[in-house]
Amino acid sequence: MARILLILPLVLMAQAASAQQEHDACARDVSRFCRAQMSDGDQIVLACLKQNRARLSKACAKVLTEHGQ
Repeated sequence: MARILLILPLVLMAQAASAQQEHDACARDVSRFCRAQMSDGDQIVLACLKQNRARLSKACAKVLTEHGQ
């Protein structure tokens, strides 16, 4: 039980770091292609990124593909 309590925070930190890297991968593309939609919610921004898929950075396109988008 003690091991689980020690490992759980490490797993959660790794997941948070991964999510931050994914966010960072698309941040420039969002501000570049979807600036007008930034305040409209995540789903609208995602739709915008999909519409601009051919123009996205390789890192952002990879994140979308990895998440089935």
